[in-house]
Amino acid sequence: MINSKYNKVLTVVLVIVVIIIFALLGFWGYQTFTKYFKDKDIDATLNEFNYVINHGNTSRNEFTGSEPINFTAIDNGVSNSSSSGNSTSDVVTYNGFTVVGRMEIPRIDLDLPVLERATKTSLEQSIAVFVGPGLNKVGNTVIVGHNFRNGTFFSRNKELENGDEIYITDTSGTRIEYTIYNIYTTSSEDSDYITRDTAGKREISLSTCTNDSRYRLVIWAREVE
Repeated sequence: MINSKYNKVLTVVLVIVVIIIFALLGFWGYQTFTKYFKDKDIDATLNEFNYVINHGNTSRNEFTGSEPINFTAIDNGVSNSSSSGNSTSDVVTYNGFTVVGRMEIPRIDLDLPVLERATKTSLEQSIAVFVGPGLNKVGNTVIVGHNFRNGTFFSRNKELENGDEIYITDTSGTRIEYTIYNIYTTSSEDSDYITRDTAGKREISLSTCTNDSRYRLVIWAREVE
C-alpha cells in the first residue's frame, strides 16, 4: 500500500518535471526563434541605411531639444526629442519608425539602428534618441535603450569601460568615433547627464535601467579628435 502511494507520488513528480522541462524548452525555442528573425530584420535595415547614405544622402535637421524635459519619461518611453526639416524619399524606417543613424559598440557586439524618437513602442524595436541636438551634432545627445534579460539593446552596457569606442553614423553618412570617459549609476530623477554642458564638443550619453530597474546606468562619451 505504501509502495503504491509512493509510486503515484513519484509519477506525479515526474510528470511535473517533464512539463517544466518542455515549458523551458518551448520558451527557449521561442526566444531563439524571435531573436533570429529580429536580427535578420535589423541587418536588413542597416544594409538599407548604408545603401541610402551611400547613394542618396538625406538632408535633415533632426532634433531641436527645445521641449521641456520629462525625466521619468525615459522609463515610460516618452521622447523629449523633436524633429524639423523636410522628409525625403531617402528616409529609412524600421518597423514604422524613422532611422536617423547607426550605432556600433565593438566591445559588446552592438550594431543597431538608432530611431528618431524614444517612445514606448519604438524602444521595443531598438535604441532611440531621447533629447539633444541630434546625432553627431555639437552638444550632448542622449540615446536610450532597454536593458532586456535576453541581452539585446543596452543590456550589456554594464560590461563597458572607460576608453571603449562607440561609432555613430548619421544620415549624412558621417561616421564619428566616440570614447567613453565616464560610467556611473544614478537615480531616475537625476538630470545632470541630460542637461550637461559639453563646452562646444560633440558628446553622447547612453542611458538604460539597471538590472533591478531601480536606477539608471549612464555612460558619457566624447568625440575622438
